[in-house]
Amino acid sequence: MKTVTLDVRSPSDAMADFTQARKTGKPQSSARISFATPELLWKVLTEKRWEILKALCGAGPVSIRETARRVGRDVKDVHGDVTALLNAGVLDRIEDGRIVFPFEAVKVEFFLRAA
Repeated sequence: MKTVTLDVRSPSDAMADFTQARKTGKPQSSARISFATPELLWKVLTEKRWEILKALCGAGPVSIRETARRVGRDVKDVHGDVTALLNAGVLDRIEDGRIVFPFEAVKVEFFLRAA
């Protein structure tokens, strides 16, 4: 099963992993999409956008219209959410214009610490 981890970590930590992978030539063991703060993660991944990710998990490439049908929402509203997810690097667009979430599972990882 192809899993992506959505996590919260500093940009320097994320770059350190990238640099290590580049030096060694070995990719990370799993895909990661990192956000600088929990607030940014929740700003990008709203409830409606989570619905889109759930509908696209393991689905392969689909059109925005098909995505809207799967989540039971207006195409224009789904288009706005898809654009936000594309800009954040969570979704990909393929050559024919369809979108894809190339994972079958999502893991969310972050710590809440005392101030």
